Amino acid sequence: PGRPTNPSSTSKSTSATAMIDHTLLHAHATASQIETLCIEAKQYGFASVCVNSVYVPLASKLLLSNESSLSHTTVKVCTVVGFPLGASLSQVKAFEARQAIDAGATEIDMVLHVGALKQGDWLAVYDDIRAVVVGCGGDENGNDNGSQPQSPGVICKVIIETALLTDPEKVIACYLAKAAGADFVKTSTGFSTGGATVQDVALMRAVVGNDSGVGVKASGGVRSLQDAQAMIGAGATRIGASSGVKIAWAEHNGGGNDNSSNKNPAATPSSDGY
Repeated sequence: PGRPTNPSSTSKSTSATAMIDHTLLHAHATASQIETLCIEAKQYGFASVCVNSVYVPLASKLLLSNESSLSHTTVKVCTVVGFPLGASLSQVKAFEARQAIDAGATEIDMVLHVGALKQGDWLAVYDDIRAVVVGCGGDENGNDNGSQPQSPGVICKVIIETALLTDPEKVIACYLAKAAGADFVKTSTGFSTGGATVQDVALMRAVVGNDSGVGVKASGGVRSLQDAQAMIGAGATRIGASSGVKIAWAEHNGGGNDNSSNKNPAATPSSDGY
């Protein structure tokens, strides 16, 4: 049987705002900043908030608990695994994913084993991704070449860190992620030597295909509406950004010049890696 289509990974929506994972991952993020992130995510209708796992319980309580004034929203709680280097043991990544899901995460962005990919150890890369997919609720037996769906509501995205890869390595990384059952391939952590490019997004989309149910997430350096629209035009179905408010402000006000202005004091790029 073919892989079921994940609507969130293949969305044809033309709204950049609805595709944004509103992101705050820097080391000095505080609980009050996470609360603001969640308020903004609900206000603008972002796809998710992406936070470090230590803040998953807080974000989950704010966005998913019936006791919260922010609940009854479609905003998901996303966290990162093996971040930002991807050099953790696969078992640790899988444990990290399971713990985050138990705490309320509904999306997992994992960093693959970049060193193994550079070395040409494809099996190690596949097994690393597969361990997290299984940790997210995928079929442990790996039937159908690993293309079984995760448990309902749990999405697994694989960060391939494009800035560190050659084009052939990017292609192989995307094939391996797809074969291992991932829902998305993602360009970057935002903490390496470079971020998303239109060329990389187009290449990744070409590899995973348009009808496979596998999405493409552009992240790292997407700081304006024009940036986001260019990535979407190249095939991205999700955008990772710390400048989500700025992008949403521009889109909601006619898509014109989205530079910061006095009318929108919140519309300034964050200083973190995204």
